[in-house]
Amino acid sequence: MLSAALLGLILLAGPAWAQEVAPAATQEAAPAAAQQPSPSASPVAETRVWHHALSLLGTPKYPDGFKHFDYVNPDAPKGGLLRLSYDGTFDSLNDIITRGTPVVGLQLIYDTLMAPSSDEVATEYGLLAEAVSYPADFASVTYRLRPEAKWHDGQPVTAEDVVWSFEQLTKNNPRQAYYYSHVKSAAVTGEREVTFTFDQAGNRELPQIVGQIRVMPKHWWTGTDSNGKPRDISQTTLEIPLGSGPYKIKQVVPGRTIAFERVPDYWGRDLPVNVGTNNFNEQRYEYFRDSTVELEAFKGDQYDFRVETSAKDWATAYDFPAVKQGKVILEEFANRASGQMQAFIPNLRREKFQDQRVRRALNLALDFDGMNRTLFFGQYKRTSSYFQNTELASSGLPQGKELEILESVKDKVPASVFTTPYTNPEGWSEGLRRSNLREAANLLRQAGFEIKSGKLVNAKGEPFTLEILIANPAFERVALFYKPGLERLGITVTVRQVDTSQYINRLRARDYDMIIAGWSQSLSPGNEQRDFWGSDAADREGSGNYAGIKDPGIDALIEKVIYAKDRGELVAATHALDRALLAHDYVVPSWNYPNTRTARWNRFGRPDKLPEYSFGFPDIWWWDAQKAAQTGGGQ
Repeated sequence: MLSAALLGLILLAGPAWAQEVAPAATQEAAPAAAQQPSPSASPVAETRVWHHALSLLGTPKYPDGFKHFDYVNPDAPKGGLLRLSYDGTFDSLNDIITRGTPVVGLQLIYDTLMAPSSDEVATEYGLLAEAVSYPADFASVTYRLRPEAKWHDGQPVTAEDVVWSFEQLTKNNPRQAYYYSHVKSAAVTGEREVTFTFDQAGNRELPQIVGQIRVMPKHWWTGTDSNGKPRDISQTTLEIPLGSGPYKIKQVVPGRTIAFERVPDYWGRDLPVNVGTNNFNEQRYEYFRDSTVELEAFKGDQYDFRVETSAKDWATAYDFPAVKQGKVILEEFANRASGQMQAFIPNLRREKFQDQRVRRALNLALDFDGMNRTLFFGQYKRTSSYFQNTELASSGLPQGKELEILESVKDKVPASVFTTPYTNPEGWSEGLRRSNLREAANLLRQAGFEIKSGKLVNAKGEPFTLEILIANPAFERVALFYKPGLERLGITVTVRQVDTSQYINRLRARDYDMIIAGWSQSLSPGNEQRDFWGSDAADREGSGNYAGIKDPGIDALIEKVIYAKDRGELVAATHALDRALLAHDYVVPSWNYPNTRTARWNRFGRPDKLPEYSFGFPDIWWWDAQKAAQTGGGQ
């Protein structure tokens, strides 16, 4: 399960994804499985049992009435300006639609029904909702809103707002519509109660992901602007929207800057999920169109914090006076919360990539060892799982419950999943690299291609061309390093760099041969897997199925993941799904790094013990006036 917030635009690299870490993907739902039980006839009529939290892994850590999360400083001071950066540009303050380029940070002005804990997996506690109820068969869920919840204009947040938000979200965003496609209805069932009814039972994740829905003010969006013109949530806008969250928008410079100011009388400031959080008086994002300029701006103290995803820059670009003086802190944080498949992704919607032998040949042509040594200072390891660096990654040969699951779909998955563990080609010597290219050439011949006049052509004499589409300039050197190996096979390769808007539009339209991108995975995978790999998502504009995968075996294994009854079964089903995805050679896996590399100007405090699954910046950090005085500048 990924946060619903990730269902918007994760098509492009932001600060945490830019440069060598590709954009992740998003989420969810699929055709109603005939074998699943029918939903309850009348879930609303049942005697409800109310809960303060939801968890997919058993009993939530924090009991009803808890004061705050263990990992926060409940007495954290409020104040200061936090300056951040972002890549690209923006032209809209409406990020639920698939038009335009939305601004970063809008989650700060809105609330959701539930809020996650950062020291638990797949567990959420009440935010807008004071309580949640669901029947034993998970066929529906009811949320009861807090009476004190209000918008920034003082009006109450209502059950009607929740229903309207859900309707607009699923109407105007194809990805969200797909993610919530198993929600049959959303209805007001009490003064402060909203019930979501599902079209199937047994999907344990659905009640929880409904709690991630962003709630927006119906009265504002259906009203008129300062010019008397009716607002339209289906269109882009630069009018500052109304929210209910801990921040509101202070300033907008289209395409360049957005600033959020803390709401001092925020209705939810004393809730257990909010104590010790949202500590900065202002959070400001400055946009940069060039990553080199962005890095130099950080060195020049034009913003405070960056995630460094370039191995080259991490190794060479931080030897400047402020680091030596202790004014800039370099720190790595272990990434325990997610796994990721980052890869060169061919578009299977194009005929030339539909043969698995062709896709394997593309993998054999990648000299990862040389790339790692030459470009990345040996910092990376080759990715070999769609759930890399987690317990969900498959390994060895299937055993136990995983084997049972694979046997149940034996006629739909490659035979190799039972006999051959997945491995990437090794290329640490010249002899191995030449052997890889020979094997690749042989596979291409078997697939019906041949060399004519130095060019690889198909049976019709059409040349094999490959355009690698990128938006971030830092990926250019990566694509150019890959290019010679492909050209030695006779493939005509073009590296095409486009601007952010064009890149987004081409991804939405599936207008590419190959991209460098990825899928981020939570520790509790579920409905989002349909969006990543499901057949229904392959032809749906804006889905996370970048590769265009359509395979009945993959579809069947996705359902095994979603309907797992406990953690052990979920892990086994995910291993099986991972193994099958790898066996098809859908992508050319690239690299991974287990830590998040960060650099910050030394102006901030943080709790002594950070949560297990996040380093919590900026949510639980705060402005430290004493450190700021010693560091100088910054404000």
